[in-house]
Amino acid sequence: MSTDLGRAQQEHWQSVYRSAPYMYGDQPSEPCRSAAELFRAEQARTVLELGAGHGRDALFFAERGFHVHAADFSSTGIEQLRRRAEREGVAENVTTLVHDVRDPIPMPERSVDAVFAHMLLCMALSTDEIHTVVREVGRVLRPGGAFVYTARHTGDDHFGTGTAHGDGIYEQGGFAVHFFDDELVSSLARGWELREVHAFEEGELPRRLWRVTQIKR
Repeated sequence: MSTDLGRAQQEHWQSVYRSAPYMYGDQPSEPCRSAAELFRAEQARTVLELGAGHGRDALFFAERGFHVHAADFSSTGIEQLRRRAEREGVAENVTTLVHDVRDPIPMPERSVDAVFAHMLLCMALSTDEIHTVVREVGRVLRPGGAFVYTARHTGDDHFGTGTAHGDGIYEQGGFAVHFFDDELVSSLARGWELREVHAFEEGELPRRLWRVTQIKR
């Protein structure tokens, strides 16, 4: 992915959150609900969410008693998340961070019990950048910890439409998406235990996604 596209996407998301605060509502996503059950069963206490946006999922984790490190490259989204955490009385369970996943995660090795990323990996990231993110997740995640991510895949109706940027990335309405195929999912799980790949749909389009669960060995 070009630097220009990455910068344009960051500016686009800043604009989106400014013009449509809490655009995804205040209810947690279904993948978040599923991940929370898994994390609790695995006795996780600390959760890192990458691409937390305005916080609907991060706050759900916090309300369930997890300590959440919520990271996003939109300072606007993170500020909305922080204000809502204070209003809802869970600020002590939430640590916020403005962070671009193309940079190293500023956390120590083995410092979190679980990692969650809803549609973060399928944003405007190249295949190499996605692999780098997953390596960073593996670095900060404790052994036996769960990584749950979701991604739109090549069975989605928007795959192959709009503006093509190469490397499986297509842009529609200002949003650039990297559509995953089976090989990408398999390659990201090398060295991990791939526990589940669950197909589901979300939204009115609908978006077609996979929820992937892999465990650090």
